[in-house]
Amino acid sequence: MSRILFLTTAHQYDDDRIFYHQAQELHARGHQVKICSLSSVFTGTLAGIEIESREMLHLPVQEKISILREICADFMPQCIICSEPLAVVAARQFARKHTATVIYDITEWYPSQRMLQRYPHPAKIFHFFRFFLIHLYAGAVSNRLIFGEKYKQFPLKQLFLWKKSLRSTYYPDQKYISPAVKPLTPGEITLAYTGSFSREKGIEQFFEAADVFRKNRPDIRTQLLLVGFREKGGDYFEALLGKYKWESLIIKPPAAFEDFTDSYAEADLCFDLRPATFENHHCLPIKLFYYLGSGKPVIYSDLKAIRKEAPVHQFGFLADPGNAEEIAAKIAWYVDHPDQYLAHARAARQLFLEKFHRGILHKDFVEFVEQAIP
Repeated sequence: MSRILFLTTAHQYDDDRIFYHQAQELHARGHQVKICSLSSVFTGTLAGIEIESREMLHLPVQEKISILREICADFMPQCIICSEPLAVVAARQFARKHTATVIYDITEWYPSQRMLQRYPHPAKIFHFFRFFLIHLYAGAVSNRLIFGEKYKQFPLKQLFLWKKSLRSTYYPDQKYISPAVKPLTPGEITLAYTGSFSREKGIEQFFEAADVFRKNRPDIRTQLLLVGFREKGGDYFEALLGKYKWESLIIKPPAAFEDFTDSYAEADLCFDLRPATFENHHCLPIKLFYYLGSGKPVIYSDLKAIRKEAPVHQFGFLADPGNAEEIAAKIAWYVDHPDQYLAHARAARQLFLEKFHRGILHKDFVEFVEQAIP
């Protein structure tokens, strides 16, 4: 039995990738697993996994590194899996004095647009290169690399060809998916949106497309199902509610991870209409695979990352998120072709079972980590 530590600054201790998939898979193999997060508060044991999580993001960089290094020293891991460059820096400092392998698991753009938002425009360029160089340094000092998707491999995979790496995508384990394939009910449709009710995630495009469909097809009772949370302040979302004045609207709070697919089970179509920015074009939306597993046809923004990874034409449509008429027409197509709708729903579930569930990746991930243990 080996000691394996997950270090993360930005992800919460119960992150779906870290806790519900990676950590539990390694624990099931008999390893002693611990998760340390600096963005949430919990200390204890969950599902046999030790958790030491503190809210420390407000602290200076060196103090955060010191805390992470102390946690390493207390646990004495033989393998450390890091989600951010800062965690890599701390893990590497520990590994210089002890026998431990450092794995950098890259699932985010570094730096992301969100990271640069707080800086004025002239300073953005400086901070972009500062964060980017830190990312390169983390790649250089790590022993191995894991990439969450194809586009996130650049530039570390190209720069460090000699390092062993693994591509491990965001497919969910079947045990977290509740199948909900169902035919359309004549004369009505339920359109679902999940996640942050924010401009960045496309909530306004969702409302606008649904509104166009509602006006074009008054014969159809159109219900909206929103599962998620308002951004801080909530004024933007409240303004959308006032603007569109939807009569049949269900708003649910974020569900626990294990209950996520149950939270939208009554939906007919699931949407993600985030803007087609450069960063979004090169990020694979994780929830796509949960909708697949549930057997829900989708209408998604036409993004390069999705076209590369999933045959959406078999279970839904890609669309210009800014073209509400186009999206409304695709909703109407499903209403007018209920047999095709059901075929897409069944195809989604079948594709999940054949190609897009975590069981396909599980063995490779566990072996990759175990081979890294000294």
